[in-house]
Amino acid sequence: MSLCMGCMREIGDNVICPRCKFDNSTEQNSPFLPYNTLLHGRYIVGSVIETNGESSRYISFDKQTGDVVIVCEFLPMGLFERDNGELNLTVKYENEDVFRKLMTDYISYFRTIAELKDFSALIRIHNIFQENNTAYVIEENQDLIPFREYVERSNGHLEWDIARPLFMPVISALEALHRRGLGHYAISPKNMYVTAYGKIKIAGLATANERKRGTPLKSQLFSGCAAPEQYENNFPLDSITEIYGISATLFYALTGNLPASAKDRFKDSRLLMSTSTVKRLPPHVVTAIANGLQVKRENRITDFDDLRSQLSVSHTAQAIQEEISRTANMNVNKSNLNGNGNLSHKMPIILTAIITVIILGVAGVFLVIQNPFKDLFHHQNEIETSAATEKWTGETIPNYVGKSLKEAKTDAEENEELSIYLDTVESFSDEYEEGVIIDQSPKAGSPLTASGDYSISVKVSKGSQMRKLPKVEKKSVNSVAKALAKNSFVVNAEYQYSKKVDKDDVIGYKDNKPGDKLEYGSTVTIIVSKGEEPTTPTAPSTKPQ
Repeated sequence: MSLCMGCMREIGDNVICPRCKFDNSTEQNSPFLPYNTLLHGRYIVGSVIETNGESSRYISFDKQTGDVVIVCEFLPMGLFERDNGELNLTVKYENEDVFRKLMTDYISYFRTIAELKDFSALIRIHNIFQENNTAYVIEENQDLIPFREYVERSNGHLEWDIARPLFMPVISALEALHRRGLGHYAISPKNMYVTAYGKIKIAGLATANERKRGTPLKSQLFSGCAAPEQYENNFPLDSITEIYGISATLFYALTGNLPASAKDRFKDSRLLMSTSTVKRLPPHVVTAIANGLQVKRENRITDFDDLRSQLSVSHTAQAIQEEISRTANMNVNKSNLNGNGNLSHKMPIILTAIITVIILGVAGVFLVIQNPFKDLFHHQNEIETSAATEKWTGETIPNYVGKSLKEAKTDAEENEELSIYLDTVESFSDEYEEGVIIDQSPKAGSPLTASGDYSISVKVSKGSQMRKLPKVEKKSVNSVAKALAKNSFVVNAEYQYSKKVDKDDVIGYKDNKPGDKLEYGSTVTIIVSKGEEPTTPTAPSTKPQ
């Protein structure tokens, strides 16, 4: 059986996978495992699909079950060495104690995850073992939709009735994890996926060592979702930290935008939420999110029960309803009882109607007079499309499409009301060169009011997915390697003698020619001259003269 190293499907004699277009003639460079490595006698390792400062994940195949799985390898960057083609990690003596301690934490963390099988939001763990002087975790693999894509398909945001059943299992899973003294600490749109059955799966699992500054690991934090304390060296992380991340992700789901980074929110803690968004969301949900995103820890929601409660029902309305119910039960008079001493069949209907009217009335007055989130949210007024609405005549959001990210940031710095941040999802584009902004939100021309802070999400082009090979003949190997790398090609070199091309200059491509178009990230082999082949000295003649 011949497997594609990109998707683990059978490809027969094909080199380029007909399913995922992966080029199986390439090699996987260190420090990652070589393609087709067999682990634990059953797991065939393919290409790396994700990596952070603590571990790397590979698409893999389980020979025993016939399933595609994910192999997660403990790879704490900077604490080990592994040469190309090697399996074992080499740990220097001075790093040995730190390496072992981190690996123990890693194994313990995933053993706890493996025990939490009843929580649908958590990835299933099939196996944990040690090999090659490191540790491995085998995770389930499913066909999943990235959460960002799911939100984009839903008109750029979710309604609360859709978001609530999605997020409640996530809160329950995080609560269970924290009861065991552990956490996720990287809940963000990038680390969440949606199954075919409409359930969220949490990805990006890693120990707390990877989710804060000041540890031996190169930390991976997600801007907009990482709590302020995660940027402090070795600050103890807890449920209050986790609540910030889940609240930020819920904010994204309901608005289509992430909160500003923790660093920016220290300067201005307000959240950008349009008036139309506030109008379509239940007031208690808006308040709960604001409470979960407090910059100061002492003002933030502290436990998952409180978060769940605040998201589930307005505390004000709940208290009113409980008081009315208690009073009604105490003051039922005999005129409301039937001949058997029971409540008349009309009485429950009357009580329900009274309770509903009072709750709605009090809640309405509460919102109009008190406005609990007036200082937390900056409402970005939107231009209505109705013909009756007057056209906006004030300042508007600038157009950054077509500009480089550097130009956009320079331009935004001149306007103190703007804050540019890069959308984490880059896109290929045949129209725009690499590094040029291809889309922005809010769109150019949106109203820019005099007060408040604006964050503009920009999407940057990765350039064309198909890249043209430049001319390389008789150019130095260093200049050619730089030119190809700039075009995102992976470069291999082979050497041979040449009478026409100087030593260390390029003779040409091995399997291609200038002008060929190859996919972004393709491996290209160049042939480099070793100079003219040395001649073999002629032996002196032994014939008599």
